[in-house]
This record gives sequence, C-alpha cells and structure tokens, in this order.
Amino acid sequence: MHEGSRKAVLAALIANFGIAVSKLVGFLLTGAASMLAEAIHSFADCGNQSLLLLGSRLASREAGEDRPFGYGRERYFWAFVVALVLFSLGGLFAVYEGISKLRDPHELDSPVIAIGILAVAIGLETMSLRTALREAHDARGEGSLWQFIRHAKSPELPVVLLEDIGAELGLLLAVAGVVTAEVTANPRWDAMGSLGIGILLVVIAGILATEMKSLLIGESASPADRDAIKHAVENAPAVRSLIHLRTLHLGPEELLVAGKLELDARLTFAEVAAAINAAEDRLRQAVPSAHVVYLEPDIHRTPESGGPLSPGVEVTPPTP
Repeated sequence: MHEGSRKAVLAALIANFGIAVSKLVGFLLTGAASMLAEAIHSFADCGNQSLLLLGSRLASREAGEDRPFGYGRERYFWAFVVALVLFSLGGLFAVYEGISKLRDPHELDSPVIAIGILAVAIGLETMSLRTALREAHDARGEGSLWQFIRHAKSPELPVVLLEDIGAELGLLLAVAGVVTAEVTANPRWDAMGSLGIGILLVVIAGILATEMKSLLIGESASPADRDAIKHAVENAPAVRSLIHLRTLHLGPEELLVAGKLELDARLTFAEVAAAINAAEDRLRQAVPSAHVVYLEPDIHRTPESGGPLSPGVEVTPPTP
C-alpha cells in the first residue's frame, strides 16, 4: 500500500474507534435510535479499515508457481468485502433500526448528551476526512475528487474517502434527527434520522461495490499510461510501429503489458531480440508500474498484402 493510503487508513481507524465507543455510550445514556445506528456504522468502519490493512498485507506476498502474477488483487477483493460489510452491517441495520423505532417510538433520554457526543464525533471525523482529502489531493492530480474515486487503481483512498464523507453526512443526519425529535417532542424524527443514515450507507456501499467489481474483473492502464507506453515503444530503435497493445492491472501498482511490434525486416534474429529488449527497457522507464511485459515481433499485414491480418484489425468483405 502507498504510504499516503496507509496514513489515511490508520487515521480513519483510530478516529472511528474513538467515535464508535462514544456513540455507543451515547446510545446507552439516551436510547436514541440514530445514535445506535451511527455507533454500528463506526464499528463497521473500524472493521473495514482493518480489512483494508489485511488486504495490503496479503497482497505483498511473493509470487509463486501457483500464483505467477502475484497477489496484488487481494487489495481489490478485501475492498469489495468492505462494501458488503458497509451494506449489510451498516446500511441494512440502520434501516431496520429506523423502521423499528418508527413503529414503536419512545422518548429520548438526555438529548443534550447525545448532541454533545455527536459534536465530538463530527470533530474527530473531520480530522480523519482532512487526512484522506490531503492524501487524495496528491494522488488525483488535476482531476476532480469524483473522477479520482471512479478511476483510481488503488482502492484504499477511495474507500476511506467515501466512508468518511458518508460518516460526516450520517452524523449530520443523526444531529438533525435528535434535535428535531426534541424540539417537536416527536421521537419519530430520531427514527427518520436512523433511516436516512441507513439509506445513505446503502448508496455508498453500492458505489464502492461497483468500482471494486470493475477492478476485480480487470481494468486496463489509464489513458496516460497507455499513451506513455505507445510513445516509448514506437520510438525504440528498429521499431517501425506498435501493431496492437493490451494492458491489465494485476494490482494497484502492478501492470501487465502485452503487445506486437513491427520491426525492421532486415534485422537478424539476434538483432530482433536486442530490439525487443530495448523496447521493454524504454517501456519500463516510461511506466515503472509495468512489472510484467511481453512484446512479440510480427509483420503488420494489410488486406492488400494478403495473408492473415494483425490482431484487432477488422475488414468488411467487398460487396459483389
């Protein structure tokens, strides 16, 4: 895991544990449904950050005969598990608690204590969110935060960002529920706060699951990396053109690159091997995350030249 991602995960873990304990104490003192929903949410977040750290540790194992491309996708798998935990333990529980309290409402005990604890939780969560935003700012470049969450190959920062943003919004919903319930003397507003928190968590879990599914199935290199690879290879000595290129992320910082090159036809076998090696060296210098590279010499055939076409070339037969 990148050091910035690790820092954001650890900051979120420490903050969420303190927040979870304070919210649980608040629920025991007040009986507020939204407070219990938020406590379960924070405990679930603690488990989620632990899963992200576990995924990072498992992904660092050395490749072997049974896993020749390594364990990089462990990080994607455990991030997907995080989405499932957030959906089930966080979102569905909060929805259940909200519906239960709507059916059987009861007055809040010590709402001032509940609001005070929620205010402390907002402060701690804001510190965690600031850390995640600072680390994401260094990683996302010129793109927006949403683009970073959608297209980042490393799962930890997007997960922490979405969790922290969801936690902040959930805390505001909890405060709104408790305050409105006290002002109106209608405890169903507190239950509505819990229901809102649950719906929010389900939506965030759905976004996370969608993004992690895409990474698990396999995503190509970013457009910038693909352009850098193409430029590096096509400008290598003795390379006439890049016939086709395939890339796949084996992990957040591990890229598989496969391609076919058209070389100078006058080269000897030894010169072909040297040209391929030179192209690979240039490629790895341009994109250091290209850990596994397979380049193959070929002839760029066209319909006019006869013979089989190069992969990826489609030809529509002429109309009689």
